[in-house]
Amino acid sequence: MELSAIADFLFEVGMLKRTPRSGFQFLGTGRETVAEHSLRCAVIGYVLGRMSGNLETNRIVLMCLFHDLTEARTGDLNYVNKKYVKADEEAAVRDMTSALPFGDEILRLTEEFRNGTTPEADSAHDADQLEMILQLKELGDLGNRYSQDWISTAVKRLRTEDAGRLARSILNTDFSGWWYKEKDDEWWVNGQLPEPSEK
Repeated sequence: MELSAIADFLFEVGMLKRTPRSGFQFLGTGRETVAEHSLRCAVIGYVLGRMSGNLETNRIVLMCLFHDLTEARTGDLNYVNKKYVKADEEAAVRDMTSALPFGDEILRLTEEFRNGTTPEADSAHDADQLEMILQLKELGDLGNRYSQDWISTAVKRLRTEDAGRLARSILNTDFSGWWYKEKDDEWWVNGQLPEPSEK
């Protein structure tokens, strides 16, 4: 196994930590790297796979993990960019992975995602959209009045029933609720946990 090729690949993957998602420049607020997007997308893919009960969850997760891999070379093209610029994603992922002993698997996964020909690819696609919906919901809760228009469009792109149900739940949940639900508890008021009650 040629470890130097793997090292090169891993350094290149690190570019995703420094590659911004470019759509936020049009929204006016928010920022995120491709790597940050891909992490939550992969977790959402896992959730959708488990919700389905009959799909190959691991394959969904791997598609989510690798779906924007080529942006280490092409950069992130948002919906406005894509009207005028076409990135050769197939060539980019082939060049990135050709020296890897497992490059064919990554190539197949990215092709499956891009072609959308399997239920797993549909769930990975939906995970990608749900990640954006979550980000937009956070920005909307913080006051960006344009995020709702973007959310409406992203919801229309969803392909699976499970993703639609999850999107509705996301949109009915305050983004800060998970950590601030008990804001009237003693911890938030006095910075102290209540004493354990005696039995």
